[in-house]
Amino acid sequence: MLLFPAVFDKLAGLHAKNNFAFALVVGNLFPNPDTATTQDNSNIQSLINGNIDVPLMTYFVLGNKAFPPAVVQRLESADDEICHNLYFLGKRKVIKTSEGIRIVCLGGQLDPGIIAGESKDKYPPYYSETDTKILRGAKTADILITNQWPAGIRARSKVQFHADEEPLAQQCLTDLCATIKPKYYFSTSGGTFYEREPFFHTPSEETDGLYPITRFISLASYGNEKKQKWIYAFSLDPTASNPITVPAGSTASPLSLSDKKRGVQDNHESSGLVYEDNHGGRRPHKRRRHERRGPPTAAECFFCLANDNVATHLITSIGDNSYMTTAKGPLPMPTTFPELGFPSHLLIIPLIHQPTLAAMDEDDRHATYEEMQKYRSAMNSMLKSRAGGEYGSVTWEVSKSNLPHTHWQYLPIPADFVRKGLVEAAFKVRAEQLNYPSFKSIDVGDGFEESSDFFRVMIWNPDHPEDQFSSFILRFDEKIRFSLQFGREVIAKLLKLDTRVDWHDCGQTQPQEEADVAGFKEAFKQFDFTEDYKGTRPRPTPTSLLISQLPDPGITKTRIPGQKLWITALKGWHSKQRSSLVSPRLDYQSAGTLSFCFDIEGIFITPKTPLSSRVFEECEDRILSDWAGVFRSEC
Repeated sequence: MLLFPAVFDKLAGLHAKNNFAFALVVGNLFPNPDTATTQDNSNIQSLINGNIDVPLMTYFVLGNKAFPPAVVQRLESADDEICHNLYFLGKRKVIKTSEGIRIVCLGGQLDPGIIAGESKDKYPPYYSETDTKILRGAKTADILITNQWPAGIRARSKVQFHADEEPLAQQCLTDLCATIKPKYYFSTSGGTFYEREPFFHTPSEETDGLYPITRFISLASYGNEKKQKWIYAFSLDPTASNPITVPAGSTASPLSLSDKKRGVQDNHESSGLVYEDNHGGRRPHKRRRHERRGPPTAAECFFCLANDNVATHLITSIGDNSYMTTAKGPLPMPTTFPELGFPSHLLIIPLIHQPTLAAMDEDDRHATYEEMQKYRSAMNSMLKSRAGGEYGSVTWEVSKSNLPHTHWQYLPIPADFVRKGLVEAAFKVRAEQLNYPSFKSIDVGDGFEESSDFFRVMIWNPDHPEDQFSSFILRFDEKIRFSLQFGREVIAKLLKLDTRVDWHDCGQTQPQEEADVAGFKEAFKQFDFTEDYKGTRPRPTPTSLLISQLPDPGITKTRIPGQKLWITALKGWHSKQRSSLVSPRLDYQSAGTLSFCFDIEGIFITPKTPLSSRVFEECEDRILSDWAGVFRSEC
């Protein structure tokens, strides 16, 4: 509750120094009618009579208490104006200020008893879920104001919140925020102030491939005992574009839609490996005026394990040069392939952050392509074991120089479609309809010899060995506006899943995703070649072990240009042992994935993704300690 003279005097002083555009009052502006004192009622009347100066345009909303009768009477008779410069935004409202700032507000508390639709009364402090769904039609907002919190808002946050009473949180407010993606979201939290780290919403075609950022601020009540922050000043440019990259200090959105089941832009409780089209979804065609959008770095790329926001619960297998994960918003449903019982829409992703396989160094390119093919063959073996000859498979790749991170998409396909040539025909017909160049029957391997961008499809017939495939290539250049959804679109039509062409419409809740991953991993377990090494690698030595304390064989290190580390065993190392030595599968969290190359004298180590010198140096002792254990066990 606010004490009007003191609060507006404070506001007047601040406004004189800063010249604010307007003020917003969140929570309860007026005292609870049931407990209001004579002084409270006197202040209210003074405010209505214009005897208390409101220094600038000020908007207020419903809190969790009813308005006093005098306030309701005034609002009804004066078109929601209490006095000069003090206006009621309404219980459920979308407005645009004279400065062009779009404000969406929803006051009161959720009342599950309102089951017939929207709450009709304007002033009682209650709203329904239908009210939140109506506001989602606003599409966008600069500012969102609610009295209650969105469910899950503190997930992924490191900011401490020690409140005497936890604020009530509602899933329908989460849905609202995830839909309209406000720049600022204001709420209240009793006697405790809370400002979360900014969080980003996954880019999409609707956001031009940019990153909408939301800042959630929950104000403490005026005059709280802990002297927590009850007033907050901020600046906002409604014409400013969203960032092109993830801002430092931000997190993935902790919010996820309930009824739309988390297409990628909505799934941020776990954050997201964004697998379709481009970085963050469908490739946008618009750019900010006068600005070129650079490719995301490895730390920003949702295909890179170096990204702190990677959705690890979707990952099914990690090899030495690539990894495999289930697709977010999979094309098939769990019932599409009855013999499998899960969608089986997989992505095979190189660990190295490059737009194409051809862009990698030669050794990495060969090793990565070989392992990706190994994953594809292992998947085929799993299909044959699980369903006999019922399913073949189709794997496609868009090799395009301006994409952030190359990958393959893999799907089962009814065997008869393969045997009858329907898969090949479907791709060729659709390409012709889109006026694309013709497909050529050719295997281009890792694509190094190709001079243009291309789309590749690999088709496996279950009558043939698992590592064999028919390869078809569609080459294109910058004159062709190639759809990155082309592969999914063709297979969707072939499987009569036309309504699932857009992955945004195929999202799942995290429990559903986890269930599909668990089912797949159980089926794939005996075919996962990365499992062969588990249990045979030596246990890493403690990270606190100092290099000077290492027993024989001694270890030396030499830093050379390019953020690479040379480790040499001084004693007991023989080239014949090189082939039997197994690199430890270790998690260097700050460095990401490291590449180990053997030589007669030792081991050559380089990060798979570019690192700062500081980060790499921090990992050196850990790396050396772990490899000392390998040497001791092998030599």
